[in-house]
Amino acid sequence: MKRTTLNFKAAFINAALVLVIIIGGSSCKDDAKPENTKTVAEEHNDAKFNSNDEKDAQFLVNAAEINLEEIELGKLAQSKSTVGDVKDLGKMMEDAHTKAQSDLAGLAKKKSITIPASITDKGQQAYNKLNEKEGNKFNKEYCDMMVDGHKDAISKFEKVIAESNDQEIKDWANAMLPGLRTHLDHAITCQKMCEKM
Repeated sequence: MKRTTLNFKAAFINAALVLVIIIGGSSCKDDAKPENTKTVAEEHNDAKFNSNDEKDAQFLVNAAEINLEEIELGKLAQSKSTVGDVKDLGKMMEDAHTKAQSDLAGLAKKKSITIPASITDKGQQAYNKLNEKEGNKFNKEYCDMMVDGHKDAISKFEKVIAESNDQEIKDWANAMLPGLRTHLDHAITCQKMCEKM
């Protein structure tokens, strides 16, 4: 009987120790900051590709980062702005960049390139900065971000078209350019309107 009691106590103590380790380990994980999805994608691609292919992979990572940021900022503009033109611009950005992200994900999968699947740290910082604004300051900041972001995106897309050796990536980038230019035109119009308010 004593031996059974000792075995039971030993089993109970072992079970309690395992539980403490599990609970302790999970609380440490909860405190850890999640990895930036862009960094994870870049690390996966660095391990897979040579320098020429790595440039194409980096372009797709950057394009995904742009899409994911534009989607979230577009949603924010629709929910936070009280100006119809700004809301419409946000809806246009959300819809177009959601489709672009879907197309990009298919291309990346075909090329075995890892891209971010959720907003990156940079995108989240832009979102947080914009979310702090109210009223016309919000409207103006959103339009300014769309103008600057689309000028930068057009530059990146034109560069990959000129420099990439991958025809499918060049074709995809070339197909995206007219939409990006249209977005820029709408953002500039919206920006000018907000400056007059």
